Amino acid sequence: MSKFIIQVNGSVYGSSASYSAYQFTQAALAAGHEINCVFFYQDGVLNTSSLNSPASDEFDLTKAWVSLNQKYSVRLVNCVSAALRRGVISKTEADESKLPHWNMQSPFEMGGLGELVVGIEKTDRLVSF
Repeated sequence: MSKFIIQVNGSVYGSSASYSAYQFTQAALAAGHEINCVFFYQDGVLNTSSLNSPASDEFDLTKAWVSLNQKYSVRLVNCVSAALRRGVISKTEADESKLPHWNMQSPFEMGGLGELVVGIEKTDRLVSF
């Protein structure tokens, strides 16, 4: 079986990229492949906001990523620079910047591009959406 890193560049609802990444990740895990992490980059970090609130008859992609983490223990990593530029703030970042609020959904975590590069060295494939 293969080891993957999934890179999500597309906004949560602005394109089909994030949903396609989710479907690919789910299918790969169901087939027995290993996902080193899902790395949210560029507008992909918008997937991780706890303020995402789709209509009740729409697919909740943020909730789906969280469920995937709970079922398979897949790490969900935000690029910290991309997230901060787009107003996605973790509790740690809020505390360090003395901000009263944060909006990054748990269990998403902040990481850097260095983490992505090190992860790529340990996997068979990087798949970007």
